[in-house]
Amino acid sequence: MNDDILIARIRALSRPLEPLPTAIEPRLPRLPRVRAVLFDIYGTLFVSAAGEIGVGLAVDSDQAFAEALAAVGLPPGGSAALLAAAIRAEHARKREAGIDYPEVDIVAIWQAVLGELGLQAPPETVRCLALEYELRVNPVWPMPDLAETLAWLAGRGYLLGIVSNAQFFTPLLFPALLGKSLEELGFLPELCLFSWRLGVAKPSIRPFEAALTALARHGVGAGEVLYVGNDIRNDIRPSVRVGMAGGLYAGDARSLRLREDDPDCRNVEPTCILKTLSQIPEVLGD
Repeated sequence: MNDDILIARIRALSRPLEPLPTAIEPRLPRLPRVRAVLFDIYGTLFVSAAGEIGVGLAVDSDQAFAEALAAVGLPPGGSAALLAAAIRAEHARKREAGIDYPEVDIVAIWQAVLGELGLQAPPETVRCLALEYELRVNPVWPMPDLAETLAWLAGRGYLLGIVSNAQFFTPLLFPALLGKSLEELGFLPELCLFSWRLGVAKPSIRPFEAALTALARHGVGAGEVLYVGNDIRNDIRPSVRVGMAGGLYAGDARSLRLREDDPDCRNVEPTCILKTLSQIPEVLGD
């Protein structure tokens, strides 16, 4: 299906969402060595009603499942449990193959679900089905100051990238809700690492290592990178493990994940704590 149609559906199903305040205090040390800034998406660049990408989350909804089928002209049947089961099966298969934190291709998952229902649909319909479901279980909206912060960074020559758990529709959020593609906003394609393309998800360090390999071609080392994300386990721990500065985005209570009960995260300290994206220029020393 043409991306323009998918973008139109994102716009039609999206409504403004305001971040919910948190009690975390900002910590804004100067990081003048930074030459590249990489971001998580859900809960960092976009307010996420579910707090992160909706694939496989507990918020999976039978109503959303039925509405998504109807939206693309498929007959009713089944439930969201079929989707969750297909995701679990694919995760198990990939773990057996040695992938530490496997990611699925949601289009393939939906194709398997339709097969369970005895249905067939062309690939473009399956793509639209996946998007229709996601937008219902996990509506999103740009974080405050997002466009202005990205423009500031791009205008001063910072290399911009993304390391995010994501699906094929995730990059379409930018033209749909900001009116510009990732490249038009200043992101370099080789620095945009999405889990569905890699087949592996955060908190694996593999996406971060892949980002560093791409940055090395620009002459940028790990100590010159700021990574911004909302989750201590998925974002801060792996980014600091590979030598980046880890910026905890603590601007929305829906998505802030401190992981205080996770023993692997107890000694993990973010390099900085941001309450708004507009604090990034202050951290970078300007």
